[in-house]
Amino acid sequence: MKIAIIDDKPGNRNILKDKLLRQGGFSVCLTASDGSDFMQKMKFQPEDEIPDVALMDLEMPNMDGVDAIAIGSCLYPSVKFVVLTIFDDEEKIFKAIKAGAFGYLLKDETAENITDTLLQMNETGTGPISPGIAYKILQLVQRNEISLPEKPAYKPAKDFFDLTQREKEILQLLVQGLLYKEIGGRLNISVNTAKKHVMNIYQKLHVNSRAQALHLAYEKGIL
Repeated sequence: MKIAIIDDKPGNRNILKDKLLRQGGFSVCLTASDGSDFMQKMKFQPEDEIPDVALMDLEMPNMDGVDAIAIGSCLYPSVKFVVLTIFDDEEKIFKAIKAGAFGYLLKDETAENITDTLLQMNETGTGPISPGIAYKILQLVQRNEISLPEKPAYKPAKDFFDLTQREKEILQLLVQGLLYKEIGGRLNISVNTAKKHVMNIYQKLHVNSRAQALHLAYEKGIL
């Protein structure tokens, strides 16, 4: 099973990598220091080295785990994003799940438990959840504080990707299929300026093509 490890602390990445490799049945194909670093590295990841599972910490600089899961689950649907964190509060749990997390594990689990649940996930297709997290979810359901059949789709805020108003205008025009020259004419800007805006949009969305940008815009409710 090919694993990506995303954690802002180098020590945590190395310890987890060693634990996985010692257990056998795993290879660590990618490590990243935060969500943004993960997205950048995934752009250049060889097809045969795309991770099966991304173990994602939550609290990280530049781009946190929830944002990375929201973008990554859209751009890389074959990757199962599993939270691996110290946080067990209800708000973080459900933000991660709504963003597209396939499972939620706590770092205080033993190496054997973590690897066993990942192997079981691979065999059964069932998302791994630490017992403590499962208990919290069960309590919320029993208190009718959540309704599983009506779990809302994850919708980021309009400024989720920090697009400027002009960039949102240009993204709308990209959706309509306009080329750089046509965008420039519509907004009374030069072709080079239009192209620069589009490149900035790609960078903020962590994509590298018009098709990916439009797919992400629709999936995540940017427009």
